[in-house]
Amino acid sequence: MTKRYTFLACILIFSLLSSCAQKKESPKMNVQKVKGISKINGVSLVASRDTLFQQNVEPLNELGANYVAIMPFGFIKNLGHPEIFYNQPRQWFGESVQGVAQYVKLLHENEINIMLKPQIWVSRGEFTGLVEMASEEEWLQLEETYRNFIMDFANVAEAENVAIFCIGTELEKFIEHRPEYWRTLINEVKNVYKGKLTYAANWDEYKRVPFWDALDFIGVDAYFPVSESKTPTIDEVKMGWERWKTELKAISEKENKKILFAEYGYRSVDFSGKEPWKSDREMNAINLEAQSNSLDGLYQTLWNEEWFAGGFLWKWFIVHERAGGEVDTQFSPQNKPAQTVIAKYYSANKY
Repeated sequence: MTKRYTFLACILIFSLLSSCAQKKESPKMNVQKVKGISKINGVSLVASRDTLFQQNVEPLNELGANYVAIMPFGFIKNLGHPEIFYNQPRQWFGESVQGVAQYVKLLHENEINIMLKPQIWVSRGEFTGLVEMASEEEWLQLEETYRNFIMDFANVAEAENVAIFCIGTELEKFIEHRPEYWRTLINEVKNVYKGKLTYAANWDEYKRVPFWDALDFIGVDAYFPVSESKTPTIDEVKMGWERWKTELKAISEKENKKILFAEYGYRSVDFSGKEPWKSDREMNAINLEAQSNSLDGLYQTLWNEEWFAGGFLWKWFIVHERAGGEVDTQFSPQNKPAQTVIAKYYSANKY
């Protein structure tokens, strides 16, 4: 009898230990399901040649960012070339399939959600909206190579539990000439990826995109002109946004989708709100106040609107301590007064 009870006791103990082990090994819940996001407070993370480390993520936590856009690039030789090169050994680690997965994992560990946004870079920085083929044969080749590019990263997005996947960025001529292709591509992406979808339309393109009904967000690269002033005041920026705010709200209601700024931002230069899309080196008069006021006016105008989902600031560099600064004229707000403005709104609307 004693041996029998000893044997039963051992079985009971073994069962309890197994149960505890199973609970410890259960997979961590996807970050996008854990956090109740009120607004997408995002940054566009510039890929690096190096691995992402925790010290690179801490400034994002301090900023109050709850989303990061990861942007692996594919490259084409010119506006009429049909072949896209991507995930190449010569590319930076952060633009590779392996690098994207590493970035996503570490950001998820910090409870930061991801929008994966593969996009094209044309040689010499030519505008992607003008990519256009000269023949049917070349269009078909572009379609095939673009499909491969997008589907490879759609599979990464699904495998890594990415919250939002962006199917393209500022490709107006491509969409205009091949609208059926884009609907087919969206369906193919949906077959492998179960998260939210968007497309990043340029600020003067988004009203003509024909497939918003098939996506979850109306994505806009929001470089709307908002002020003619050298140093716009916050009130001037708010007034400059009123026209665009009315237009954006109307499109949101028409499509029954929220507006997502797939990109937004201002440079720290004179007249930063006049033509915010410009990145040329001729604009070199540093104006930190212009950048801060332009961002503050945008947040005050849009961030509390129900139809507005939030957005991704252009742009944020991984090595924070070497980025931006008070002599920098480009878009990054890092180590500038604008960073304080962003943190104020992001921290207040993080959850």
